[in-house]
Amino acid sequence: MKTESYIRILAGTFVLTAIVLSRTVHPNWILLAAFVGANLIQSAFTGFCPAEMILRRLGVGKAVAPVAGGGNGGGCCGGNSGQCN
Repeated sequence: MKTESYIRILAGTFVLTAIVLSRTVHPNWILLAAFVGANLIQSAFTGFCPAEMILRRLGVGKAVAPVAGGGNGGGCCGGNSGQCN
Protein backbone atom coordinates (compact mmCIF):
# COMPACT_ATOMS: atom_id res chain seq x y z
CA MET A 1 0.00 0.00 0.00
CA LYS A 2 1.23 3.52 -0.74
CA THR A 3 1.95 6.08 1.96
CA GLU A 4 -0.97 8.18 0.67
CA SER A 5 -3.37 5.34 1.46
CA TYR A 6 -2.07 5.08 5.00
CA ILE A 7 -2.46 8.83 5.45
CA ARG A 8 -6.09 8.65 4.28
CA ILE A 9 -6.77 5.77 6.66
CA LEU A 10 -5.13 7.67 9.52
CA ALA A 11 -7.02 10.90 8.77
CA GLY A 12 -10.34 9.09 8.46
CA THR A 13 -9.75 7.27 11.72
CA PHE A 14 -8.95 10.51 13.53
CA VAL A 15 -12.03 12.26 12.13
CA LEU A 16 -14.40 9.42 13.02
CA THR A 17 -12.85 9.07 16.48
CA ALA A 18 -13.19 12.81 17.07
CA ILE A 19 -16.86 12.72 16.07
CA VAL A 20 -17.60 9.81 18.40
CA LEU A 21 -15.70 11.45 21.27
CA SER A 22 -17.48 14.77 20.70
CA ARG A 23 -20.83 13.03 20.99
CA THR A 24 -19.98 10.81 23.96
CA VAL A 25 -17.29 12.59 26.02
CA HIS A 26 -17.15 16.34 25.35
CA PRO A 27 -18.18 18.57 22.42
CA ASN A 28 -14.70 20.11 22.19
CA TRP A 29 -13.36 16.88 20.66
CA ILE A 30 -14.77 18.16 17.36
CA LEU A 31 -11.75 20.49 17.29
CA LEU A 32 -9.60 17.43 16.55
CA ALA A 33 -11.65 16.75 13.42
CA ALA A 34 -11.32 20.40 12.43
CA PHE A 35 -7.55 20.23 12.90
CA VAL A 36 -7.29 17.10 10.74
CA GLY A 37 -9.39 18.73 8.02
CA ALA A 38 -7.33 21.91 8.08
CA ASN A 39 -4.12 19.87 7.91
CA LEU A 40 -5.42 17.96 4.87
CA ILE A 41 -6.26 21.22 3.10
CA GLN A 42 -2.90 22.86 3.82
CA SER A 43 -1.01 19.73 2.75
CA ALA A 44 -2.84 19.78 -0.59
CA PHE A 45 -1.54 23.29 -1.25
CA THR A 46 1.94 23.09 0.29
CA GLY A 47 2.88 19.42 -0.01
CA PHE A 48 3.95 19.43 3.66
CA CYS A 49 2.33 16.64 5.67
CA PRO A 50 3.58 15.86 9.20
CA ALA A 51 1.79 12.50 9.20
CA GLU A 52 3.68 11.48 6.07
CA MET A 53 7.01 12.31 7.68
CA ILE A 54 6.12 10.29 10.78
CA LEU A 55 4.89 7.29 8.79
CA ARG A 56 8.03 7.27 6.62
CA ARG A 57 10.26 7.35 9.71
CA LEU A 58 8.32 4.37 11.03
CA GLY A 59 8.90 2.55 7.73
CA VAL A 60 5.26 2.47 6.68
CA GLY A 61 4.55 2.42 2.96
CA LYS A 62 8.03 1.54 1.77
CA ALA A 63 8.21 -0.38 -1.49
CA VAL A 64 8.86 -4.11 -1.17
CA ALA A 65 11.65 -5.58 -3.27
CA PRO A 66 10.40 -7.77 -6.14
CA VAL A 67 10.44 -11.52 -5.64
CA ALA A 68 12.95 -13.40 -7.79
CA GLY A 69 11.50 -15.71 -10.43
CA GLY A 70 8.41 -13.91 -11.60
CA GLY A 71 7.51 -11.21 -9.15
CA ASN A 72 3.81 -11.79 -8.54
CA GLY A 73 4.23 -11.87 -4.80
CA GLY A 74 5.52 -15.42 -4.51
CA GLY A 75 2.43 -17.25 -5.69
CA CYS A 76 2.58 -20.61 -7.44
CA CYS A 77 2.26 -19.04 -10.90
CA GLY A 78 5.43 -16.95 -10.88
CA GLY A 79 6.15 -17.12 -14.62
CA ASN A 80 4.32 -15.74 -17.62
CA SER A 81 3.06 -19.13 -18.77
CA GLY A 82 -0.09 -18.99 -16.64
CA GLN A 83 0.28 -22.62 -15.49
CA CYS A 84 0.91 -23.73 -11.95
CA ASN A 85 3.34 -26.54 -11.20
